Amino acid sequence: MVTVMKFGGTSVGNGDRIRNVAKIVVNKTNEDKDVVVVTSAMTQVTNSLVEISAQALDVRDIAKINNFIEDLRRKHEIAIEQAIENHEIRVEVSKTIESSINELEKVLVGVSYLGELTPKSKDFILSFGERLSAPILSGAIRDMGKHSLYLAGRDAGIITDDNFTCAKVLRLEVSEKIKPLLKDGFIPVVTGFVAGTEDGHITTLGRGGSDYSAALVGLGLTADMVEIWTDVSGVLSADPRMVENVKQIPKMSYIEAMELAYFGAKVLHPRTMEPVMEKKIPLRIKNTFEPENEGTLITDSSETSNGIIKAITTIKDVILINIFGGGMVGVSGTAARIFNVLGKSNANVILITQGSSETNISIVIYDGELEAKKCVRELRDEFGECHLIKDITFDKEVCVVSVVGSGMKGAKGIAGKLFEAVSESGANIKMIAQGSSETNISFVINEDKLEPCLKTLHKTFVEDEINF
Repeated sequence: MVTVMKFGGTSVGNGDRIRNVAKIVVNKTNEDKDVVVVTSAMTQVTNSLVEISAQALDVRDIAKINNFIEDLRRKHEIAIEQAIENHEIRVEVSKTIESSINELEKVLVGVSYLGELTPKSKDFILSFGERLSAPILSGAIRDMGKHSLYLAGRDAGIITDDNFTCAKVLRLEVSEKIKPLLKDGFIPVVTGFVAGTEDGHITTLGRGGSDYSAALVGLGLTADMVEIWTDVSGVLSADPRMVENVKQIPKMSYIEAMELAYFGAKVLHPRTMEPVMEKKIPLRIKNTFEPENEGTLITDSSETSNGIIKAITTIKDVILINIFGGGMVGVSGTAARIFNVLGKSNANVILITQGSSETNISIVIYDGELEAKKCVRELRDEFGECHLIKDITFDKEVCVVSVVGSGMKGAKGIAGKLFEAVSESGANIKMIAQGSSETNISFVINEDKLEPCLKTLHKTFVEDEINF
């Protein structure tokens, strides 16, 4: 049995936590024959690499780079001392870390002197987070008597194109690279988020890249299970910071998990589901700090429950753009032109709806006011002289709420009950959309009504489990 175990940044946040992860991994090898580990960078390291690379370009302050390097070196030296007891292993890992940090320092100084930060060099810099944590975790596993080595994403067989910062996977050679190691009794520790091109240049897989890496490794090995270890015990029915009496969801389908992840659930990235879905590999979300908790199991089928809505999630920091105009009626290609403008503006579209009268198109995009103003400006430039569109407005005081559950499919009256509950909370729906899978209904409300809306929906559909 092959299990891929991915550990997030909070799980490997310091040396003590890295040692705890090593214990979990070693215990797992007593249950399953073959284990492959995928690790994120230590807490906040990737964010700090993003910041220092920008500062190296804009400020060009060598003293700041030196201070950053010393802080990074100290952070990882302390982690090595906490995670590894054996002196020889500790010295060996320290040399590896020191070599990597020296390499990083040279690159940052080069960016500062040249005044240039290309996507290729940015990927190289950001890769150091995982390239620093993986040797320490591998060393901690060896410290507990197991054979282990660490692999960068390209060395593990994840080969991508050269679309740096968000590379696309071209080919997987995971089986050829990792199976011989498993056969020889090694526990490979793979850098999450990091991959490489055909000719060996380092790439990164973008947002959610570490979870995605684990799923790719699972796909390449046709694993029996992929486990995502984080700081929560699986998927919850709502955000516990805003809703009381949330429930842990023991089991859900791939589609439900994708919908939740896409619409704001932070525990999982939607791209993670695609590789495991391809070969129907079960995926389990577990809590590193409560390993005895079974967490949430995600499979091809969903667990039957009395309620039809399994979870409620939300996305903040969005903009609602409304496009009005009677001239759009019966005119083909208008939506294509709108999306072309949004694409050129690099807008990330979450939702889109069009009224049956064809006089209104509403779009929700990510990011802040500046991005929305740019989109509005470019849309007005596109349609300014053709009289198709009368007005374009945007509203940034909104959020998206999504209710998810496979039980909604074919359920009569769900929309009526849903809107009744939203009305009861005092919120007003500005836009609504339902996916073709019928496992999700999403709508836009004012952000100041979010908390009462979530509480009312959760009480109605999850706690009281309304039946239809």
